[in-house]
Amino acid sequence: MTSAVPETTAQDAVARAEAGEVVLLDVREEQEWQAGHAPQAVHAPLSRLDLGDLPLDRPIVAVCRSGNRSGQLTAALAPRGIDIVNLVGGMGAWQAAGLPVVRDDGSPGQVL
Repeated sequence: MTSAVPETTAQDAVARAEAGEVVLLDVREEQEWQAGHAPQAVHAPLSRLDLGDLPLDRPIVAVCRSGNRSGQLTAALAPRGIDIVNLVGGMGAWQAAGLPVVRDDGSPGQVL
């Protein structure tokens, strides 16, 4: 990612999400989401993302598997005045930091 894209770490993102300060917006596709996601995340696949459906009541932390897709979204939306940052390293970094990955039913998940 270039420095022009606002970024945050998994540790910062989880702390802010648990405090209700940000929305974790997972932009991975359905199969990836079903395999496992952050417990606090909201799912909005990038391939079907409608900008009118973005949760704009709080800052957004965009997340995908590696940070590439969410970085592209962040790069496109931040200049438009949307308060959004990219999760550096995506769900891979989230999992590497020892943070929980769950399925919709709350059982342990995995990052695809």
